Amino acid sequence: MRVRRAGPSAVLLEWDDEAAVFAAYDLLVAARAHGMLDAAEIVPAARTVLVDGVTDPDRIRSLVETGATDAPSSAAGTLSTTIEIPTTYDGADLDDVAHLWGTDRAGVVRIHSRTEFRVAFCGFAPGFAYLTGLDARHHVARRSSPRTRVPAGTVALAGPYSGVYPSASPGGWQCIGRTEAILFDLEKDPPALLTPGATVRFVEVR
Repeated sequence: MRVRRAGPSAVLLEWDDEAAVFAAYDLLVAARAHGMLDAAEIVPAARTVLVDGVTDPDRIRSLVETGATDAPSSAAGTLSTTIEIPTTYDGADLDDVAHLWGTDRAGVVRIHSRTEFRVAFCGFAPGFAYLTGLDARHHVARRSSPRTRVPAGTVALAGPYSGVYPSASPGGWQCIGRTEAILFDLEKDPPALLTPGATVRFVEVR
């Protein structure tokens, strides 16, 4: 783990693997929920966790390195609920993904819908969550030529991630399906349906 200052009141923790990021994020969220850490924001990314609103990097390092044994493994049930995304698997790249996976359309649906995903981090657009959980053999490259417009609700794959476009936008991910679920709504709190640490499953709609 590498610990870096990020401005006057934030600390950036950096690792070489995503599993360490998951463990540290869960631990820090739980520690904050139970009064062991005073932090305004805890923001995970692919290989980092930013802790904002802190002034003592050594305190953060100690919490993570010792495993904060007095903190529960999850905060107030945040990580215990599985969010289901009803999905129609008819995406434009479904056949291409089937070929890359060495299966057919039904095989892609079976693999994707049986995978338990986790929201690793959010970015790209409001409400866009990077979901991890696919076996390494099912990772796929982005399209060689991005589309100028991908409809809102499109379920797609790229690299090790699955994701759902919360709004229409350009995109180069492999499109395998669509959902009517609302991924981002400013009238809700939080506005994003999928937040870091959440468990997600895609449920086929026939």
